[in-house]
Amino acid sequence: MIFHITSRKEWLSAQTLGEYRAPSLDTEGFIHTSTDKQVAHVANAFYRGQNGLVLLVIDETRLKSEVKWEAPAGPPAEGISPSDKFPHIYGPISIEAVASVLDLEPDTEGIFIFPPLAGG
Repeated sequence: MIFHITSRKEWLSAQTLGEYRAPSLDTEGFIHTSTDKQVAHVANAFYRGQNGLVLLVIDETRLKSEVKWEAPAGPPAEGISPSDKFPHIYGPISIEAVASVLDLEPDTEGIFIFPPLAGG
């Protein structure tokens, strides 16, 4: 499984459209995703203190778009090694590829932790 952070509003819109397209797909050519070990670092680097976020749990085997494991697109978030590879999705995410959607809310200090997965 790989993971993508987005707003609850954007996810609801994607369900109506039948696919999810992050703004980075148009600006960078791919959708940023993370591994379970990278999610909290990415969330704290780029979304600190934001509310109304969800974490898309994506089953790579159900994706129609290509996934490439690549170096970070910019300087890596604190806690992530520059040698770590990130999964980048080169196309939209089909709704069927999203295995589950988890609320991703910061704690009272605005810090994110990786939410528990269902059944785990």
